[in-house]
Amino acid sequence: MSQPSLSLVDTDPAELAVDAIVIGLHSQPDDGGALLPAAGAESIAAAFDGKLTSTLALLGASGAPGEVTKLATLGTIAAPLVVAVGLGNEPTGSAPSLETLRRGAGAAVRALAGSATVALALPLPDDADAPGVLRATLEGAMLGGYRFAGYKTVPQPNRREPVTALQVHVPDAADAAAVAEVTRAEVVARAVRQTRDWINMPPNLLRPPQFADAVVAAAEGSGLEVEVLDFDELKAGGYGGIVAVGQGSEEPPRLVRLRYVPEGVADPKRVALVGKGITFDTGGISIKPNAGMWEMKSDMSGAAAVGAAMIAIAALKPAVAVTGYLAMAENMPSGSAYRPGDVITMFNGKRVEVYNTDAEGRMVLGDAIARACADGTDYVLETSTLTGGQVISLGKRTAGLMGSDAAVELIKAAGEATGEPAWPMPLPDEVRKGMESDIADISQTNSNLDRAGHMLQGGVFLREFVADGVEWAHIDIAGPSFHSGEATGYWTKGGTGVPVRTFLTAIDQLAAS
Repeated sequence: MSQPSLSLVDTDPAELAVDAIVIGLHSQPDDGGALLPAAGAESIAAAFDGKLTSTLALLGASGAPGEVTKLATLGTIAAPLVVAVGLGNEPTGSAPSLETLRRGAGAAVRALAGSATVALALPLPDDADAPGVLRATLEGAMLGGYRFAGYKTVPQPNRREPVTALQVHVPDAADAAAVAEVTRAEVVARAVRQTRDWINMPPNLLRPPQFADAVVAAAEGSGLEVEVLDFDELKAGGYGGIVAVGQGSEEPPRLVRLRYVPEGVADPKRVALVGKGITFDTGGISIKPNAGMWEMKSDMSGAAAVGAAMIAIAALKPAVAVTGYLAMAENMPSGSAYRPGDVITMFNGKRVEVYNTDAEGRMVLGDAIARACADGTDYVLETSTLTGGQVISLGKRTAGLMGSDAAVELIKAAGEATGEPAWPMPLPDEVRKGMESDIADISQTNSNLDRAGHMLQGGVFLREFVADGVEWAHIDIAGPSFHSGEATGYWTKGGTGVPVRTFLTAIDQLAAS
């Protein structure tokens, strides 16, 4: 489903001829919880002759973050509907937090499905923070209305179409910095939406060859260099991990490589983005229980994020050389599947003793990381739905983050800026000691199948495939990649698109430094 159009306006919000206008609403805990229109809503509040907040209160508004209250204007302003979105307590600074704005804009736009054109008049400070605040509002608005097209054959009479046109109020619609933020937001939103679409597809329609074809088709015309290795080429090239995981499926594995090189930049920094693309994970011979297995269609979220991020990078043209590696396989049990007890020779020559075929992600990623290092890179930034231990440790909103100090700090800062938090975790020596193998260089998991520090075992294993001198980060998105609950903020049910925006912000930070 196509994303809405996006434009800036500087007309008085009360005079905008749109289907609905979104304003912010604060609560004032020091004044008994009284409501306060947020900055940007001044002319609309004036048009209601001081009765706006009291009327919203009668409708149940409290100013709680993300709360949406609709009010028919009955001709008081040009728009027939005012939508007040809660932004929490009155801020001490010039604007609420970026994530509060992001989530509020997303919730409001989603609630306005069925409206064609919506304007947002949300807080925007008149200082150096303005571009970042505007970016948050634009991203939230563009992502909150996302809906996966799906496969229903019968029309849904009560299903309202998402908003098709968004207008965001700013002091000067011709301001170059603001216009640049709109251009960027359109590219970023398209990348996140593409990631969500791939994740939400049913696994019978997105097996490894089809996934590879979809990425290649999406990259067409982007200017990216594209390379796809099929099963025979993977075997011949020594990609033992990808081959082992993929050989149990009748749909063979793929490795997709997408390369962006900036024009006119001498000796640019080099970044490799690596993503796990297990299009469906049964667990293989170490088969998973049935409960919740259907969500394993999202086990390719890392590769989806890398593929979409690469297409966005080609459009944004940062002064950094970036190459994406998408390791795709389907982990199935069969007579040709790899087994516990197998010893697999990886791309970098290391030999791995397999203990659990359901720890397949690290096998395909080890090869992809080793290939990235062999190609030459300064940074490896890898993301994967790697372990249930991440969900147990950090929940479904905060990713687990491991790696070298510089890369970990880069990703942590980028995640904080984008509302995609990642928490640094250690890589203890005792975890590595527990992965010693009697017959190979390393065991794939703890050699006693002890699940203590399960998330850390994944990071320790992947470190074995990072070349000396390369900064690296592993982002475990097992929880944040897929939202199984009701829509909230700018997240809708299904794939979330994490960590596309983190990657793009990290690339920007590297280019700026």
